Amino acid sequence: MKKSVVLLLGCLLLYASSEAQYRVRRNVRHRSSSSRRFERLPEFKPSLNLNFGYGFPNLDKNELLGFYDFYRGSVNQTDPVFGSVDYQFRRTSSIGLMISYGKVSAPYYDVFSSSSEPPAFTGQLKNWAIMLNFVKYAPLNGKINPYIRTAIGVNMWDQAYLDDEGNKAVVADDPTALAYQASLGVKFKLSKQSGLFLEAGYGKYILSGGLSLKF
Repeated sequence: MKKSVVLLLGCLLLYASSEAQYRVRRNVRHRSSSSRRFERLPEFKPSLNLNFGYGFPNLDKNELLGFYDFYRGSVNQTDPVFGSVDYQFRRTSSIGLMISYGKVSAPYYDVFSSSSEPPAFTGQLKNWAIMLNFVKYAPLNGKINPYIRTAIGVNMWDQAYLDDEGNKAVVADDPTALAYQASLGVKFKLSKQSGLFLEAGYGKYILSGGLSLKF
């Protein structure tokens, strides 16, 4: 009986020892593989990034109101332009501020009239948005950087629904105060200080592209 217990304890100790050695070797291989992956990237230094872009379409058009007994005509839009300044404190992370501007307008017609007739009034929205901007990078190499952008902040609206004479035709509540943008993107490095970026997402725009500068 004692021999069996000793044998069993010996087997358990041997198993535990081999398992521990396996885990150590696996962790060493994992760290070694991770280290080799980052060795291929240039040395990281914190930087200040300036980005200037143009989005399409202007999703502020969704904030134009609908009215009983009137229908909305085609929307005219100035697609949003935006800029951001970000402090990249890690190879994979940055935080900063993003500002965008855009304008949309549309005619409204009486339901008993046709679009060939003058509109009853015209609605217009001008928007400035200020958002905190968080970017998470997944660097592939020194030339290509995929990333995820999450920006959230406030909208500042200039809203008007006016008739042909410029008089206020409708009194309406302001659109939503929440501004946001969530995007998947990629940066293409052109030089040490410059690059291009492309994005697809939702919020202020669906597609965008622009110039990125690094300092």
